[in-house]
Amino acid sequence: MSAPSTTAASESAEASAHRRERRKEARPGELLDAALDLFVEKGFAATRAEEVAARAGVSKGTLFLYFPSKEELFKAVVRENLARVVHESAGELDSFEGPSDALLLHFLQQWWARYGATKASGISKLIISEASNFPELAVFFRDEVVEPGTALLRRVLERGIARGEFRPVPIDTTVHLILAPLLFLVLWKHSLGPCCDALARIEPEAYIAQHAELLLRGLRADAAPGTPDSPAPPEPKTP
Repeated sequence: MSAPSTTAASESAEASAHRRERRKEARPGELLDAALDLFVEKGFAATRAEEVAARAGVSKGTLFLYFPSKEELFKAVVRENLARVVHESAGELDSFEGPSDALLLHFLQQWWARYGATKASGISKLIISEASNFPELAVFFRDEVVEPGTALLRRVLERGIARGEFRPVPIDTTVHLILAPLLFLVLWKHSLGPCCDALARIEPEAYIAQHAELLLRGLRADAAPGTPDSPAPPEPKTP
C-alpha cells in the first residue's frame, strides 16, 4: 500500500486546522449557552464553573480563558440574552413611524417573543432570589437591563403624549405598572406555572393581549384621567 502523498497529507492537516479554528470560534457561544442553562436550572450560587465547562465540552481552564470568573460569565450571559434585546428594541423605536399605541403593543408582544418565551427569562427569577447575596450582580443587572428597559418605555410614553395619542400620565409610575404584569408572567413561568394543573395555567399570548388592551384603554387621549373621588396620582418627586 502506498503512503499518502505530501499534498494529501497537507490538505488533511489544513482541514484539521480549520476545524479546530471553527471549534475555537464557537466556544464562547457554547459556554454562554451552557451557562444560561445551568444558571436558570440551579441559580447563580449553586452553579459551578466546572459544570459549565463540562456541559460545553471543554476544560475548566478553557472556560477561564474566555471568562476569568463566574461573575464575568454571568455578565456575558446577561449581555447576550437580555441587554442585546433592549438595545435592538431601542433601534426599532428610532425607526418606527406608526401610532404610539401600535408601538407599545409591538414592544409588549416582542418582549414575550424575544425574552419571556425563551429560557433566558429565568434570569429575572434568579436576580430577584439572589440579589441580596450578590449585590454587585444586582447593580450590574440594573445598569445593563432595568434602566435601559425602563428608559425605552419612558420614550414610548413620552412619544405618545407629545403626539396627543396618550393622555398625560405619571411616567415613572406608569412604566412600573407596565412592567409588573410582565415580571409576574416570567416568575409564574419559572416557579408555580409548571406545578399547576391545566385550569390554572396562563396562556402567555392571551395574557399579553389582555394586558395591552387594558393598558391602551387607560392611556388613550380621550380616557378620563380620574374622578373627584379618585384623582390621577401626581408624579412622585425626587428628594
